[in-house]
Amino acid sequence: MREALERFDPMWEELFPAEQALIVQLLVERVDVGVDGIAIRLRAEGLASLVADLHGPGNEIRRAA
Repeated sequence: MREALERFDPMWEELFPAEQALIVQLLVERVDVGVDGIAIRLRAEGLASLVADLHGPGNEIRRAA
């Protein structure tokens, strides 16, 4: 999964802001901010979906484009 996310990093800047927002919504379930720091809960199914898309035919993640 780490390798797939590292391959995704250079593509991030090529995405439209709406596509970036959709990916963040798929990946992040909840963000808690407190005086001691920040806690981010990720969606396991969103991560799995992103990794599958990155490894899929053509490595395309733009579904709504």
